[in-house]
Amino acid sequence: MAWLRRNRAADQANGVSTQSNRAARRGLVPGVIAGVALAISTYTLWTISLKQADLQVFVPPVVQYASPYQNSNFEVLAIPLTIANEGAQSATVVSIDLEVTNPKTQATKRFYSADFGRWSMDKTRTGAYQAFAPISLEGHGRRTETVLFYTRGEQEKPDQIIREPGSYQFRLTLEEDRPEAAGWLDRITPWWHRDPTSVSFERDLRFYDARVFANGTLPLYAASWRTPLRAARE
Repeated sequence: MAWLRRNRAADQANGVSTQSNRAARRGLVPGVIAGVALAISTYTLWTISLKQADLQVFVPPVVQYASPYQNSNFEVLAIPLTIANEGAQSATVVSIDLEVTNPKTQATKRFYSADFGRWSMDKTRTGAYQAFAPISLEGHGRRTETVLFYTRGEQEKPDQIIREPGSYQFRLTLEEDRPEAAGWLDRITPWWHRDPTSVSFERDLRFYDARVFANGTLPLYAASWRTPLRAARE
């Protein structure tokens, strides 16, 4: 009989243990759900309100070029750009720098963002451009403009960086300004600081005829006639 009593006691202990495990599992499920809900709420708060400005630049397959003046180092590049802020904090693009490199000679010439609009000699004579002004982007905002880049003064060499058919390399860098209010995250997490947005791409000049510059531009194309969803970000 002793063994029977021991088996009953063991069965009772196992029953208590099973009920405890079931109760623990029932208590675990609400905890997991609450944890998932908290994680989703935190991520939503981060993306909607706290995520710092994250600028992306989209460049089309075709850009336009002109070198309208003889005996001058002035060149102009018209590049349509879409700048998107994928962060929640606002940011302002104060200026945009452009570097153009000829891979054959390894020469590089620098340009600055001067005007908005499509370039032509007629519009140049009448000054019918909108001057470049800082581009303000709210959180998750975007803006599309054709930016005219001019040579950075007489000291820039060579006089013509684009002067024959071939492939040319471009590098765009955005100079950004961000509100001080958003800087607390950078102070407590300095590793989170972002470098200025800089993108690189190549375009091909298929033919060269300086007579076009009398009132027009020459197109430079992406090699595939298409462009990646994003230019190569550095």
